[in-house]
Amino acid sequence: MTLPPLRDPFFTYRFRRPLHVVRVLVALAVTYLIIRLFEIPHSSWALVSTVMVMGNLPHIGGVLDKGRQRLLGTLLGAGTGLALILLPLTGSTLIPLGSLLAIGVATWLTFGNRHGYSGLMFAISLLLVIGDGSHDLSIALWRAFDVLLGTLVGILVTLLVLPQKATDMMRFMLAENLERMARLFHAHTTASTSMDLDTQALLKATSSALVKQRGLVDAIHREGRLRRNELDDIISLQRRMLSTIELLLETRWTNRDGHDRIQAMTGLGREQHRLARELDTLAFQVRTGQDIAVTVSQFDLQQHAELATTARSSEGRVLFSPSGYLWLNRELARLTGKLVLRLGSLSRLPSRRLHRASGRKWGQRASARNTTGAEDASRKP
Repeated sequence: MTLPPLRDPFFTYRFRRPLHVVRVLVALAVTYLIIRLFEIPHSSWALVSTVMVMGNLPHIGGVLDKGRQRLLGTLLGAGTGLALILLPLTGSTLIPLGSLLAIGVATWLTFGNRHGYSGLMFAISLLLVIGDGSHDLSIALWRAFDVLLGTLVGILVTLLVLPQKATDMMRFMLAENLERMARLFHAHTTASTSMDLDTQALLKATSSALVKQRGLVDAIHREGRLRRNELDDIISLQRRMLSTIELLLETRWTNRDGHDRIQAMTGLGREQHRLARELDTLAFQVRTGQDIAVTVSQFDLQQHAELATTARSSEGRVLFSPSGYLWLNRELARLTGKLVLRLGSLSRLPSRRLHRASGRKWGQRASARNTTGAEDASRKP
């Protein structure tokens, strides 16, 4: 059974930009209808708030986090402004001084942390309520209400109209990164294909995806499926795997004598292609919401010890590159195994919704890649 396209998480991920545009326009239309229907005063602030809370965040977690901060900052800022207006203060300078003091305290408390947006909204809401000095209580209340209205409409539309989860974005980015690393490692071990692959573009795309994943941590935590320390571990392991692959790409062909020794290591190519296939399989399981059930085979370096430790150049110099190259392969396999264990320990990572939505095309794609990898491995020593 497959889900309709509009309920398929991969569909909302693939078309997240146009769908986000649709959500923003729907939210603005709903806010406009409400303020026109009920003739709400100072209604422009409701429209501004709707746009600000949705911004460029296409996923639920980001809007919930931003909306929560906006609501908190608005309520505290408006409440502080109303308190200053209602208090029996004498003197025209006491209210501005009290406002400055409150904004200073809020800025101090939120400086440099993830609640900075709450501090900003506190200041904006307080200044809106205080206004131009007329201290009209009805105007202050309506402005605060408009901000709350626009914020709530933005949150509800994000939750109800073709919702996009930050957790799903993280999942698909992780799967794409694993596929890229599998391609890079496979191309590195296959001389015939390495020249046809734009390794720099793949490395740049993988590194860029890691930065985007880091930016999703708070939003994913807000959705309640994964904790920050779990996400930090996943991102850290990806970064270390990518660094290892970069070293492999840059160091293998630096010495012809060392390369000949590496080529003479019988069975190493099969182990490398097997690891590339395991990376691809892990990507498939992550993308389709399956239980993580990949067994990562560790490199047997002992069988290559003789060739690695006695390697000498034609001039008689000791070669350290074969040993270093073997260590990098083993390190990549070890990091992959750690990532498999970390993902397998996350009870809320598998997704029935994604598993149902995964079509036959993903299975065909993974099967085709595994077949290609097996054929390449059969040609290696």
